Amino acid sequence: MASATSKKRLFQNLGEIASAAYGMCPTTTAEALQERENLGPTGVGQGIALPHARLAGLESVVGVFVRFETPLDFNAVDRQPVDLVFALFAPQDSGVEHLKALALVSRTMRNSNICAKLRANADATTLHAILTADQASQAA
Repeated sequence: MASATSKKRLFQNLGEIASAAYGMCPTTTAEALQERENLGPTGVGQGIALPHARLAGLESVVGVFVRFETPLDFNAVDRQPVDLVFALFAPQDSGVEHLKALALVSRTMRNSNICAKLRANADATTLHAILTADQASQAA
């Protein structure tokens, strides 16, 4: 469960999490997310935001998920505050791979059953299982 009082602080938090998980530079990551956000808000509605950025030095597409107890004003398309954030990071030259990953995350997060489960659980292992369950069943 995360907390942030602004998009800027959220992007800093995501940079710190990405640094711990993937060895990414937290400052560069936060700046890349902000640059993308300046092009248009990544709050897609229904309490969901999908910030994303391309970064030099990444080998593959990676992601970070956070859930807020207190929703954050995100300037989302439906003007609703955001409580579920799935940030996606792709290699600078990923092209189609980045778009496919973004589409998959978008489809997953549009599923109201998945979102309800994400909102009802705080355990990181459980959240990971919820987010990857659909992909595991498609691979089988």
